[in-house]
Amino acid sequence: MRFPAVSLTFFAAILGFFQVAAAQEPVRSFDQLNTRLKPGDTVYVTDAQGREIRGKIQTLAPDAITLEGDSAGTFQSDTVRFVTQRKTKPIAKGAWWGLAVGGGLGITWLAIAAQDPGDGNAGIGVAILGGCAALGAGIGAAIGAAVTAKTLVVYRAPGAAGTGHARISVAPVITARTKGVVVAWSF
Repeated sequence: MRFPAVSLTFFAAILGFFQVAAAQEPVRSFDQLNTRLKPGDTVYVTDAQGREIRGKIQTLAPDAITLEGDSAGTFQSDTVRFVTQRKTKPIAKGAWWGLAVGGGLGITWLAIAAQDPGDGNAGIGVAILGGCAALGAGIGAAIGAAVTAKTLVVYRAPGAAGTGHARISVAPVITARTKGVVVAWSF
């Protein structure tokens, strides 16, 4: 079975997008933390014993990080294995996107219904527009609430083992004789 060139190009572009959208590599030197973090950021520090401590950054020094919060303390660079951040998508952002999509669908429906001016039920059209927007906002908020936190490794100590997460890398291969995909799995 032969794929049209357009389909193959589209597939390669999609795969290339995922490679470009990959996160930055973590810094390997403690004195570079200030390029990614600032005081007030909430982070998770994993110490040499594997304990994870959550807190807000109070100070960043070239050889230590001080957290404030329930497990406040200063952590020296030689006792820290990882510094991570968890990013979540807020429910409000999902609600706004849902409102926009639902409202857009409602406006589209109104534009189609306006083709037949004999109805004269403008109030029903506005109610349907409002209903579409509200339904979209509700669905968007539900999706925003269902999105799990994304863990970003900001610092990984030299020689520290991986984060315990498996990685998969997918890249397109397109030559004159070969068209395919290379998949690499690491953990």
